[in-house]
Amino acid sequence: MATVHVALPLPVLPEGWSAEKDFNAIGTLSPATQRNIEPVGPHFLAHARRKRHHRTFSEDERIQAQENVKKVEDDDSGEISEPEDPLMLQRDAKDWKGQDHYAVLGLSKYRYRATEDQIKRAHRKKVLRHHPDKKAAAGNTEDDSFFKCIQKATEVLLDPVRRRQFDSVDDHADVEPPTKKQAQKNGYFKLWNPVFASEGRFSKNQPVPRLGDEKSAKEDVEHFYNFWYNFDSWRSFEYHDEDVPDDNENRDQKRHVERKNNNARKKKKTEDTARLRSLVDECLAGDDRIKKFRTEEKAKKNKNKIEKEAAEKKAKEEAEKAKLEAERLQKEKEVADKAEKAEGKKAKEAAKNAAKKNKRVLKSSVKDANYLQDGGDPSPAQIDGVLNDVDLVMGKIDNEELAALSAKLNGKKTPMDVKAVWADEVKRLVTGEKLKEGETKTIV
Repeated sequence: MATVHVALPLPVLPEGWSAEKDFNAIGTLSPATQRNIEPVGPHFLAHARRKRHHRTFSEDERIQAQENVKKVEDDDSGEISEPEDPLMLQRDAKDWKGQDHYAVLGLSKYRYRATEDQIKRAHRKKVLRHHPDKKAAAGNTEDDSFFKCIQKATEVLLDPVRRRQFDSVDDHADVEPPTKKQAQKNGYFKLWNPVFASEGRFSKNQPVPRLGDEKSAKEDVEHFYNFWYNFDSWRSFEYHDEDVPDDNENRDQKRHVERKNNNARKKKKTEDTARLRSLVDECLAGDDRIKKFRTEEKAKKNKNKIEKEAAEKKAKEEAEKAKLEAERLQKEKEVADKAEKAEGKKAKEAAKNAAKKNKRVLKSSVKDANYLQDGGDPSPAQIDGVLNDVDLVMGKIDNEELAALSAKLNGKKTPMDVKAVWADEVKRLVTGEKLKEGETKTIV
C-alpha cells in the first residue's frame, strides 16, 4: 500500500515572543507508562486462524460452516434425538397421511406435548442430515423421498388446525390400561393415572380431574367418575377423511364423498365414546375406594336406622301425650268457638241488616234526586239506566264502602249533588280497577 505524506506549515509565532523568557508553566505531565496493546475481535481471530492453518478465505469459510452444522447437530442431539427406523427412511412421500409425523421428526416421546420451538429445531436437525444436496455431495443417491416426509411432517405440525386433526387420531400417544393382575401387583392408581392423563388431552373442559389415590375424598372420587362418564371430547377424526375431488364438474361425486366422510366420522366418534365408557367402567369396577365408600355408607345407614327407630319411639310417646293434650284443648276450643260463633252470627246478621239498609238509602238517593234528571220527569230509559248503574256500583263495593257512600249521600237532595257523589265513587272504582272506563252509562 502506498504511503501519502502531507506537509503542514507550523503556526506563526506571535510578534514579540521571546521563547523561554515569556513561558509560564501551569502544570506538570505524569511519567510515561509502557503498555502492551493486543489486537482483538472476530476478524482478527479469523485472520489468525487462516495464518495458523495456512487457509484461504474460501477454505476457512467452508470448514467453519461444516463445524457450525456439527455444532447445531450436537446441540439438538439431546432432548429431540432418537434412533431413526430404517423402514421409516424408506417411506413413500405420497403416503404422508399414513406416516407418524412425530416419529419422522424424532419427537416420539413428546408427541402432543411438543412445543413449536422443539418442532422447528427437530426440523432443522433433520434437514441438515437428510437434505438432498448434502447426500449428493456425500456421493449418496439423490432420493429425496424421506426429505419430503420431513417437510410434510413439519408443515402439518406447525399448522395448529392440521396438528389438532392429527393429534385426534394419534394412537401412539395412548396409554394401554393395565390388566387386573398388573393393577393388583404394581399399584392400581400408579398404573391407571397415566391412562386417564393421556385420554384427558381430548377434553374440551380443562383441567381434567385426576384419579387420585386411596386417600382421596369421596367428593373428589365422585367428581372424577362423573366427569369421565359425561366426557366432552373434541376428537373429530377428520384426518382420516377421504380426499374430496376439487373439480366442479363432478358435484355428485363430491357430495357423495362428503357424506361418506361425515358418516365415517360419526361412526368413529360413537366407537370412541363406547371405548372410553368401557374404560371407565373397568376402572370403576376395580376401584377399592368405591367398595370402602359403600361400606361406610351402609354402616352410616344402619346407625341412622337405629337412631331413627329410637327417635320414632320417642316421637310416638310424645305424640300420644300431645294427643291427649290436644283433645283437652279441642274441647275447650269447641266451647269457645260455639260462643264465638253465636256472637259472630249476631254480628253478621247486624252487618247484613246494615248493608240492606245502606242499599235502600243508596237507591232512595237517586229516586229522591229525580233519578239524576234536572227538571222534568225522567224517562223510563233514564230510570232503568240509573238503577242499573246503582246496582253495578253496589255489586263492586263491600259493606264498609256501602256505609261510607251512604254517609256521603246523607243530606244530598239535588240531582247535581247526588250525581257528583256517585260520579266520585265511580271514578274511585275505575282507579282501583274494580270498574272499567265507560262501564256505567248514566253515572260518569
